[in-house]
Amino acid sequence: MNIGFAWMIRRRNVVGVVVGALMLLPQTGWGQEAEKSVPNAAVESRAEPETALVLGPGKSLKDARKCFEREAVWGYAPAQVNLAVLYLNGWGTEKNYGSALYWLKEAAKQDQPQAYTNLGLLYLNGWGVARNYEEALKNFRTAAEHGETGAMVNVGYMAENGMGTARDQAVAGEWYRRAADRGDALGQNNLADLFLRGLGVAQSDALAAEWFQKAADQGQTGARIKLGFLYMTGRGVAKDATAAYAWILAASLAGDHRGDEYLSELRAQMKPEQLEAATRRANELRVARQASAAESAFVR
Repeated sequence: MNIGFAWMIRRRNVVGVVVGALMLLPQTGWGQEAEKSVPNAAVESRAEPETALVLGPGKSLKDARKCFEREAVWGYAPAQVNLAVLYLNGWGTEKNYGSALYWLKEAAKQDQPQAYTNLGLLYLNGWGVARNYEEALKNFRTAAEHGETGAMVNVGYMAENGMGTARDQAVAGEWYRRAADRGDALGQNNLADLFLRGLGVAQSDALAAEWFQKAADQGQTGARIKLGFLYMTGRGVAKDATAAYAWILAASLAGDHRGDEYLSELRAQMKPEQLEAATRRANELRVARQASAAESAFVR
């Protein structure tokens, strides 16, 4: 997966580049314990980004680099962030973590929120710098206080896992809720997961289902699997094998196979017409998600 970071820019239509990101930390597997227990999946955070890059007609990555480089030198902070993205991906230039770090720091001097998010990722992952959770958390918090929802999720994740700070699930829940209330799908998924398990918040299957639904509607595949699990087991929603199969299959069709083990079990419970309806619904969900992604200029 290419490296990319949270910033979007269309500048004078010179190059027409949009750089954006959704970031996802590694997580545990989706094991199934006895009696259809909760899938064993940790909450997620944004740290391995998905990136979109859209070039105008007849423009190349080198054109993008030259455009951003010129405006970065002039001191335009968004261009500095985007130039750092190109260096990190090796788009239109050689990969150069040092140059990326330099331009992110320059943008951060201007209090550019996305620059802080990206600096947090460098320190979190050890990209061009020594891995330093405390420094990562400091940068994420700064970005979060400026309204960056991806950074809010990362602050919550680090509190959840005691990375650079004391482990505190209640604090994690507060940060996830801040992101979730702003419509962030990963924040909604993570908040739902806490409600499902009763970690840092009062346990509530109903609230878990509500927040998983919001995230699933946005195409968050982890939430789609968990929502399917709830329909399969009747937790927080009425038991419905057809709905369960549709949501889990939709995630699988999107490339997230963590729920595949449930599909065969569900197929054994379903009539042919139910299976046909569920499969059709899963494909509709996939098509809807692809259309939404294209409209946002985000690609996986």
